[in-house]
Amino acid sequence: MRRAPVHRLLALAGGLGSLGMATLSQAAAFKVVLLQPADDARLERARVERAYLGHPTGPAADGVAAALKEAKLELESVGASLALETVPVASAADAKAAAQKAEKAGALAVLTDLSAEATLAVADAVKLPVLNVSAASDRLRQQDCRPRLYHVTPSERMRADALAQTLVARKWSQVLLLTGPTPADAERSAVAQAAIKRYGLKLSGSKPFKLSGDPRERDLANPLLLTQGGHDVVWVVDTDGEFARTLPYRTATPRPVVGDAGLVAVAWHAQFERYGAPQVSRRFAREAKRTISAADWTAWLAGKALAAAVVAAPKGPAAAVHRALAEGEVDGSQGVPMSFRAWDGQLRQPLLLTDGQGVIGSAPVDGILHPKNNLDTVGADAPEKLCKVAR
Repeated sequence: MRRAPVHRLLALAGGLGSLGMATLSQAAAFKVVLLQPADDARLERARVERAYLGHPTGPAADGVAAALKEAKLELESVGASLALETVPVASAADAKAAAQKAEKAGALAVLTDLSAEATLAVADAVKLPVLNVSAASDRLRQQDCRPRLYHVTPSERMRADALAQTLVARKWSQVLLLTGPTPADAERSAVAQAAIKRYGLKLSGSKPFKLSGDPRERDLANPLLLTQGGHDVVWVVDTDGEFARTLPYRTATPRPVVGDAGLVAVAWHAQFERYGAPQVSRRFAREAKRTISAADWTAWLAGKALAAAVVAAPKGPAAAVHRALAEGEVDGSQGVPMSFRAWDGQLRQPLLLTDGQGVIGSAPVDGILHPKNNLDTVGADAPEKLCKVAR
């Protein structure tokens, strides 16, 4: 058998190399923009050092970047790329302007690590998909929902439903509710009370607490006085987290604590050990040089959902990627496929129950069933019609 001359083989190799370069140069290049606070009070050193369960311990960009790095080979295999641009904003007006600039520059989507008000400003300013990775307020999923606004972070109602299901499963039916002094505490306490009623639990008492330097208000922060009476469990609502962290093991009677201390419902915990979760946590720790938090996992999942949408429609146009995002599924390493609910844009996902040391359980709990998808027992279901916009 005659061998081809060396110069012909080299020429052929050069031609194949040129073809490969041409293919790479024609790859569909997509970009997403993450809007985050310019001076994020949540990430101040003192807050991070004393972070309560669920509190962010680093920038959301770390999670998104980790997801896009993991997806790089898969994106390249379909001839596409997905880049991240991070833009700090100081106000809702700045967020609106940054989102409009991103849309004009051809961004595929906008991610927001912002307040509810700033997130709404962004959603109203652009026609791009907006992925909310941190605002848990239920009004964003209800009366203030928007057609292209998607929520990767669990809502307050989802967390409350997860806790209520857990209390039902453990037969802790008599609940003492302790609520902090802030407007956010009042809003979240109303959500907790609704979940208690929804799952047939009994509110044995509802008391306010307040941390104060005023001697006349000393009793408002005394766990022994606040937890007097008959109940099976204490549910504490403390957005700041300072009072809640001192409550377990200081109650008047030996009772479990849930809510913002004790047993807490979160999107993720570094000690979750099933479905490939340890690998997710280790990869993040290797990239970000810190332990993954629930907020980090949410940002990671937002990046993964966008990458999956690009893989599903690698040639575009952007509308096809947007449709793949809305209708597709994403693997969050929790054992079930996750997808966005058509009626409010919320991502279906399990919630983990943790005491901070390990994962105690998850919700939906066994025995809580739904006619279509058990994940829809956690959060607002379709028949409630709380969001009136067409998606």
